[in-house]
Amino acid sequence: MNYPAYDWIARHAARQPGKAACIDVHSHRTLSYAAMDQRARQLAAWLTKDCGLARGDRVAVLSQNTVEHLVVHNACVKAGAINVPLNWRLTARELRDQLANAAPRVLIHEDQYAETARAAAPDASLRLVDWGADGTGGEYGTSVAAAPADFAPVAATLADACAILYTSGATGQPKGVVITHAMLFFNVVNYGMIVRVGQSSVQLCSLPLFHTGGLSQGSSPALHAGGTVVVSRRSDPDYVLDLLDDPALGITHMMGVPASYQMLSQHPRFDSVDLSRIVAAAVGGSPVPLALHHRWRARGVAFQEGYGMTESGPSVYISALDQPLEKVGSCGKPVVHAESRLVTPDGRDANTGEVGEVWVRGPSVTPGYWNNPAATALAFSDGWLKSGDAARRDADGYYYIVDRWKDMYISGGENVYPAEVENVLYELPEVAEVAVIGVADERWGEVGCAAIVLRPAVTLGADQVLLHCDGRLARYKIPRHVVFLDGLPHNEVGKIVKGELRQRLGAGALVRK
Repeated sequence: MNYPAYDWIARHAARQPGKAACIDVHSHRTLSYAAMDQRARQLAAWLTKDCGLARGDRVAVLSQNTVEHLVVHNACVKAGAINVPLNWRLTARELRDQLANAAPRVLIHEDQYAETARAAAPDASLRLVDWGADGTGGEYGTSVAAAPADFAPVAATLADACAILYTSGATGQPKGVVITHAMLFFNVVNYGMIVRVGQSSVQLCSLPLFHTGGLSQGSSPALHAGGTVVVSRRSDPDYVLDLLDDPALGITHMMGVPASYQMLSQHPRFDSVDLSRIVAAAVGGSPVPLALHHRWRARGVAFQEGYGMTESGPSVYISALDQPLEKVGSCGKPVVHAESRLVTPDGRDANTGEVGEVWVRGPSVTPGYWNNPAATALAFSDGWLKSGDAARRDADGYYYIVDRWKDMYISGGENVYPAEVENVLYELPEVAEVAVIGVADERWGEVGCAAIVLRPAVTLGADQVLLHCDGRLARYKIPRHVVFLDGLPHNEVGKIVKGELRQRLGAGALVRK
């Protein structure tokens, strides 16, 4: 794919220089397209002249969300370099593995992570650059302000890498997903036209910018279209509701995982916040409980449920705004610029209604993992990316994500997909959050364990939970164990980490029902 990769920020700086490109609600900074383009040129000039950055070199960033993340990405585009945003929640040891894998020339960090950056640096050759609290201070702020703005961009192609995103929950050798210019472009087309992103769009980016939900979905579609990105480093419900309610911001697009929408819907102010400006509320990361769909529809907001993964760009399926009510719970149909198939364990294409693993190929799919050919080889089969996710397709062509293959358990010879059980448990009004996992059982091999977090000031017994399941689920799907917890483990974007939950729920924590 040798077609040129065009600089979206530079093009919009020429077409609409005064238009707000990014608003940082933490630092109260607003960058117009002209200002963002100039700052990225200055950063590219300083990185190449003073830091020795060359085409293909990596630039790592360790910071919470700020508009400067997006400036760094565009500076890498201009310099032909590769942006490596890092998860600031990781330990120095975990980050050291990723830095050793990516081998960046420069690590730019927020001042509060200075000690972590020093401890994570694999060797003294990695240049550490402090950018203060919000990207305007430290050596970074001084150097960028003093750099010339006449940097001549390096020509890039769609096949060139522009970012490396490290996947969450990886074990063993780090898995850095190579993000090409083609992936970003085809994703913003696939995603943007279905959720109707345009020049008038104001897209809330509260998902972390080291994650595909923040970089590929939460910011790139608006920047490609010439809209505005509202960058937030906070995602707590009270704060997000304030942002959505603010007419001066005028947020039209948002994206989150089911857990984040669940917490928003359970906030006392949810029914009074003005949601009338919302054009699209995209949701992904895991199957969406039907009760959550209905809760938001009651406020006039219909979810556009989607499915994807970092390696697929991420968009694979997205539901349309006018998707029929009887299809609630479906993640929609395939995006335009990608192919997908459902493959059964014996290697054939699944029939209608049959469960199979999602396989994807197309220009929005990664070429592989950075410096990890073994993991790349395992992830692909004859050019198809194997997702590890189970789905089915109905007779009308709508897709339903059943669950992760690895989360499925086999009870008495029958496959059980936890998401189906969780859907039923979310019907209970007392349930704030629930996760179902498979646990060992002498008789049945595995049985279900429901870990439930209750809403404040309510009570619910295990017997009531099981009684609710009776008649709604086949007997083998009804959990044999019910535990009540104060909270469930989540990753950086709010998805429940079931692997950690399995470790926490040892045999001693379970009560047989």
